Amino acid sequence: PVLVMACDRSSVRRCLDKLLRYRPSPRRFPLIVSQDCGHAETSRVIASYGDVLTHIRQPDLGDLPVPPEHRKFQGYYKIARHYRWALGQVFRVFRYRAVIVVEDDLEVAPDFFEYFQASFPLLQADPSLWCVSAWNDNGKEQMVDVDRAELLYRTDFFPGLGWLLLAELWDELEPKWPRAFWDDWMRQPEQRRGRSCIRPEVSRTMTFGRKGVSHGQFFDQYLKFIKLNDRFVPFTQLDLSYLKKEEYERSFLSKVYSAPEVKVEDLQGNRRRELGTVRLQYRGREAFKAFAKALGLMDDLKSGVPRAGYRGIVSFVYRGRRVYLAPPADWTGYDPTWS
Repeated sequence: PVLVMACDRSSVRRCLDKLLRYRPSPRRFPLIVSQDCGHAETSRVIASYGDVLTHIRQPDLGDLPVPPEHRKFQGYYKIARHYRWALGQVFRVFRYRAVIVVEDDLEVAPDFFEYFQASFPLLQADPSLWCVSAWNDNGKEQMVDVDRAELLYRTDFFPGLGWLLLAELWDELEPKWPRAFWDDWMRQPEQRRGRSCIRPEVSRTMTFGRKGVSHGQFFDQYLKFIKLNDRFVPFTQLDLSYLKKEEYERSFLSKVYSAPEVKVEDLQGNRRRELGTVRLQYRGREAFKAFAKALGLMDDLKSGVPRAGYRGIVSFVYRGRRVYLAPPADWTGYDPTWS
């Protein structure tokens, strides 16, 4: 199923209309909308779809006890409670084996379902993966190769924003589910346990929700510029075995570390174009943040992991060429103090 997490946005219609337009099969992809907040207008919008979806309502709408310094974060506590309840319904009550989670302010790409259908067997077969996400954190239009919309990556960063998980993962996470900030909690080493997600070059979701608990914090700076893929890639007909851990590390790491190294000034000055794909090497947290900022990447780290990074490497397009922002080849792991 696709689980839509809804609250008080009557614009959930935009999300639902796209899901229904692109959904290849109601039987294969049943739609469940879980509503928190008890917002009457949003409830009416969801109800207007009748039996093409299942509408469930989070029953506990009261405020939660929070530490005094977290009073302004009450919304994040309610979101974590809603996620726990809704995922519990999907896996414990409806007894599904997997679910794609989207939020009420996401619009999906034409090949959203095709992408998840093709990557689902990989997630089942490879224990080093724990999610598939439709989102590229650095997916601004000028930073992706729109002509390579079929390109997928492994990432150590949990992206969320349209993601697939298996029931086995919920069995593991539910007993220790956090009271707030569930997505950053997922990014901690204790939960991630060295596992990766699959993510696309070009995002298969985009967010239109500026209004929310984060008060448009990232929206104006990054989120509204994320490119939503607009052409259908037949993923189920492609060979995705390159994403299996051993194969991926062999091919991806050799690509990265065989790329000629340049300085950030070369990139900014658009010099050394003849080199094609290049690598910009960073040592240390400050260097990473300075380079990311200079090149327009998201520069924040969660538990030491850069957004969209794999083994510390962030792949993106800058002024029309592929760049790998990478640590030295003898990289030994993330430092959670880089946060």
